[in-house]
Amino acid sequence: MDLKLKNKKVLVLASSKGIGREIANKYAEEGASVIITGRTKEILKKTADEISTQTGSEVIPFVTDVSKKEDINRLFTFVKEHFGVLDVLVSNAGGPPIIDFETSDEADWYDAFELTLMSSVRAIKEAIPLMKKNGQGRILYVASTSIKEPISELLLSNIFRSGVQALCKSLAEDYAKDQILINIVGPGRINTDRLKNIDKRNAERHQVPLEDWQNRVQETIPIGRYGTPEEFAEAAVFLGSYRNTYITGQTLLIDGGAVKAY
Repeated sequence: MDLKLKNKKVLVLASSKGIGREIANKYAEEGASVIITGRTKEILKKTADEISTQTGSEVIPFVTDVSKKEDINRLFTFVKEHFGVLDVLVSNAGGPPIIDFETSDEADWYDAFELTLMSSVRAIKEAIPLMKKNGQGRILYVASTSIKEPISELLLSNIFRSGVQALCKSLAEDYAKDQILINIVGPGRINTDRLKNIDKRNAERHQVPLEDWQNRVQETIPIGRYGTPEEFAEAAVFLGSYRNTYITGQTLLIDGGAVKAY
């Protein structure tokens, strides 16, 4: 299926590895020009080179810490200079850390607020005028299944990702008249470095071998396995494409059927 992304201008935040990387790769496969971001210059450049070589599309690395307002400002100055317009924004960020509620410091909460919520607020606020000027746009927010069913060990993620979901749902109604479609995708147990770290922590906490813990978790997933970043991207990018013309304000969980909530 042609996703009508050829020559579109796309920005994918937090895309040097994991889910973000695979989303960027999928847009590049579809013929879009893509700006990718990450905090580590060497990793980011390597990712850009690999995706560009593999797909033949323009892939531009731009070092960005999405939790910092000044970095978002620098990034969008570059987007305006290099692209002039923006067809697609994928708002993504690494997950906030695991904390214990009783012993957590307020700094943990403020940091998660900046990383998870304000990174999206700032990026979307910058992107919308470019899309209005363009006459259309697609915004995709990468959340978590925790927006439907809280994950006990991910308190900060549960709280702030739900806030961004509410933001996107609200803005989807406001900007539908401008042909800007805004949707949310929630990954379940997708086999990324973050999931591996969470599994390792939980295995240690429950004093079981890592493989036994992972097998136990996968038994709770109806499909019976973890998802891959590649298959997550395949589903997500449709919503953030120009083949999607009538879906906005929706949340799609890509979780192998794990979440029981409607």
